[in-house]
Amino acid sequence: MNIERIRIWIGFGVVSWVWGSTWLAIKVGLHSVPPMIGAGIRFLIASSILYGVVQMRKIHIPVTPELRRLYIVLIFFSYSIPYGLVYWCQQFIPTGLSSILFAAFPFWVVLLSHALLENERLNVYKITGIVLGFTGLVIIFSRDMHWTDARAFLAMFGILLTTVMQAVSLVLIKKYDQPVSPFALNFVGMSVAAVLLLTAGLLVEATSTIIWDAAAIGSILYLSIVGSVIAFVTYHWLLKRVEAVYLSLVSFINPIIAVILGAVVLGETLATTVYLGAALVLVGILLANGRQLYAKVVTKASAPQT
Repeated sequence: MNIERIRIWIGFGVVSWVWGSTWLAIKVGLHSVPPMIGAGIRFLIASSILYGVVQMRKIHIPVTPELRRLYIVLIFFSYSIPYGLVYWCQQFIPTGLSSILFAAFPFWVVLLSHALLENERLNVYKITGIVLGFTGLVIIFSRDMHWTDARAFLAMFGILLTTVMQAVSLVLIKKYDQPVSPFALNFVGMSVAAVLLLTAGLLVEATSTIIWDAAAIGSILYLSIVGSVIAFVTYHWLLKRVEAVYLSLVSFINPIIAVILGAVVLGETLATTVYLGAALVLVGILLANGRQLYAKVVTKASAPQT
């Protein structure tokens, strides 16, 4: 196994573990800090760290018409709107359920890749996987149709909406790939998202409810440094080396980590139907992409790119 292949596998492991654990960190932080303010502070700290890296390494931040479009996509479809939604939704549903719903992300990537990327077309495996995955989502939602708390039901749809936006961002970045450092790319996206989220939070959320306890500070620091800087830089490094559909498969591992952490730390439990639906979602992901993932990542790791 060559060095590049090892680095790709390590990158997959880092992103999978970190994003599986961030659902718990968000939930913990929400007990002390309102959602949009919390997300805004997270990206403010993360973008400050990235700015330091950019300055220390003398990384150029290019600004071209093509990159401006990518920056806009990243700001609105990767960071500000999706994370504002995720933080709000996490107030009303368990961390495990949130992560399971987010596992729909690869299916949107499959469909969008078919439409926008010439080399990532649908086949019988992907179509069957999509059908299984959406059957699983129907099962998950059917159990909760009777909920009287409309916010919980809206939160479930909100998580699904974020998967669509994240998929749009991933596929467009892959389609219109530009020679820009992942540090610079994420600095631009996170810094502008921080301003937008903090402005929205200060306008509509009550700052008097903020409690700067150890849980709040620890959550924000973990989400800023590990969940944002390390995970997103690794993610965009992988995106230059692995097909978009296959990179989205980190969603297969995230729910497993999130469900375990939610049960151990918060004592969360999910209904049997949720686990059944989740199983169909995960089997669908593997069926749609597993064969190609093995071929591309295990046996045909891409050459390094600078």
